[in-house]
Amino acid sequence: MASTQELLTVAAVARRLGVAPATLRTWDRRYGLGPSVHESGEHRRYCPADLARLTLMRRLITSGVAPCDAAIQAKNHKGTIKVEKIVDDYVVRQDLVDALFKAAKALDKKYIEAALRKDLTENSIEQSWAEVIVPLLFLVGDEWAETGDGIEVEHFLSEILKGLLREQVEGIKKPVNAHPVLLASVGEELHSLALHALAAALAERGIESFFLGARTPLEALSLMITRSAPPAVFLWAQLPQNADAKFFRDMPAIRPAPRFIVGGPGWVDVDCDDVSVATDIYEACAEIERAVGL
Repeated sequence: MASTQELLTVAAVARRLGVAPATLRTWDRRYGLGPSVHESGEHRRYCPADLARLTLMRRLITSGVAPCDAAIQAKNHKGTIKVEKIVDDYVVRQDLVDALFKAAKALDKKYIEAALRKDLTENSIEQSWAEVIVPLLFLVGDEWAETGDGIEVEHFLSEILKGLLREQVEGIKKPVNAHPVLLASVGEELHSLALHALAAALAERGIESFFLGARTPLEALSLMITRSAPPAVFLWAQLPQNADAKFFRDMPAIRPAPRFIVGGPGWVDVDCDDVSVATDIYEACAEIERAVGL
């Protein structure tokens, strides 16, 4: 059994994952992703194995996987995460999230754009992503899973988010990097919203990127590396079938060699000893900052 120092309450886990406590209770009730540690007379607490499954659940849903499918993958995950490794300690701004959720269901594009533009102006990209956008995506996904309705809301909202994040990328007058970094969803990966957020967060730091987008094949990635000599290459894979080590091992040798970074839940069971693994947008930015010498 995990030590008491490694156990967390519902509220503590919610803060660290950037979700509302009600979302954790929903995942427990609906999918069986609840705390496994329970001693008689004590409140149930989350152990490292529980945290690993919930972290994977969060990443999958954020990437666009339906909650019911994400839960299946998360429940099958056998790894653990040390509590001290989860350091984000997000604070969900629930009032704004709820207002945006209501606007999304009403298809109120003007309100969503105005509210999120204001938030992106007043906060860092990472803060807006973790504290507002991700919890909003959870609400939309949860309602879809519970009622079977709202797929149009999810697509409507995703396109608005992509447009707003692309706006943040424009206008880097003097990038700090001589050569743009490459961002790509590899294989047949269709989901790229997380990459849009990463590109925006990098732009906020003055780091220019080439956004290769969804379904980037091996040949295209190889040619871009040869032609552009990027300091870093970030490879996103949401689903396991798209996470293949060839995307960082079978690349042309150039000098200086780029730093390869992988992100997304698809890489969980892949041997990634040769590359850096980013578990969230903060780690991805930090790895790329090191690659460009910041």
